[in-house]
Amino acid sequence: MNTAQSSDATRNAGAHGPRYAPSLIALHWLIGLIIIGMLCIGLYMVGLPKGLPFKATLINFHKSLGMTVFLLVLIRIVVRMAVGRPALPPMRAWQRAAARITQVLLYVGMIVMPLTGYLGSSFNSYGTRFWGILLPKWGWDDKGLRSLFFGIHTVCAWALIALVALHIAGALKHQLIDRDGLLARMLP
Repeated sequence: MNTAQSSDATRNAGAHGPRYAPSLIALHWLIGLIIIGMLCIGLYMVGLPKGLPFKATLINFHKSLGMTVFLLVLIRIVVRMAVGRPALPPMRAWQRAAARITQVLLYVGMIVMPLTGYLGSSFNSYGTRFWGILLPKWGWDDKGLRSLFFGIHTVCAWALIALVALHIAGALKHQLIDRDGLLARMLP
């Protein structure tokens, strides 16, 4: 941690030790809530029959939220690089490794999900609308490539569901069992 990050972590120290910067806290909860909502929408909309007008509206809403998450995650990465993050409280080495691996995989999922959704949509005739604005298509109407990208998107969705559940379970374990103040670092 550099001097600027160290002083920022000290400045954000709360009753349970150093806290994340307010901008990172806001981005964490905003992105988390949108992702949970998107996963629920995604699971719901795949079961709807084709041709249902509401399904098209839901798909476009899902795409817009996905691209919004992608942009927010990029902003979060830049902010985190600029302000740093507080050190983890003392814990076993395997817990520290599990936390780091889970966090990295969450970031990978938050980037791969919108990219594969966007690329899958680029290989159909509809494309992607970002809050009503048609984004450039990076492909042509190709069922095989569309299936490939949407297949990756689906596998990644299930992996992201598991990672989010693991992330929440870990935070609750630290809050309710370890009582080490880990969760307090990310509370508003």
